[in-house]
This record gives sequence, C-alpha cells and structure tokens, in this order.
Amino acid sequence: MDFENFQIQISESPLLSAYAAFLPFAIIILELIIAGLLCYRKTRNTGLIGSFILMLIFTGYIFFIIHTSENLPCSCGGILEKMSWNQHLIFNIGCVLLDAIALIMNIKYSRPAR
Repeated sequence: MDFENFQIQISESPLLSAYAAFLPFAIIILELIIAGLLCYRKTRNTGLIGSFILMLIFTGYIFFIIHTSENLPCSCGGILEKMSWNQHLIFNIGCVLLDAIALIMNIKYSRPAR
C-alpha cells in the first residue's frame, strides 16, 4: 500500500540494495501475475507453484536477514508490522505450508479444466 516506503526499505536491505531500482516493480508485477493465475482453474496449479516459490524465497530472505543483519528494515503493513522478525518468520513458514497443502489438494481434487 505504501510503495515509496517499500522502495526505501529494499534499498536499505543489506542483501537487496543492489537491486533496489527494479526489484520493487518486479515483485509487484510478479504478485499480480500470480494472483491472475490463481483466478482460473486452468492456471491455478501454476499460480500455486509460483506463490509457493515466491513465499519460499521471501521466507528464506527473512531467515537470512535474521541471522546476518543487525539493521532489519521492514516495510510490512497491517498486522505484520506489529510482529517481531521471528514471529514473521513463523508466519511465513505457515503460509508456505498452507500453499503446499493448497497445491496438493488442488492437484488431488480438482476437475480437469476445459
């Protein structure tokens, strides 16, 4: 919701600062593409895989930042900004697990797309 703050926080990240010019735009575009893929039965598995990979990368980033950095910038909004970094990591692990469960269930129970 606060794109300028998101850009600033990425530029302050020790791991992502070199990519701060294009990464915020790339993340938003990728999220919109994944959201679109999730809307249609024919592309839902692709969207779930994309969501799983994106959440896995973000969870790995949080794990890395927690263990290597003193300065921990965060541009999260809503309830996530009230969480500590360790709570955020646990929340993200839960999201990754839910995404994996959704993918497995979609593969198992979905009807073929037309």
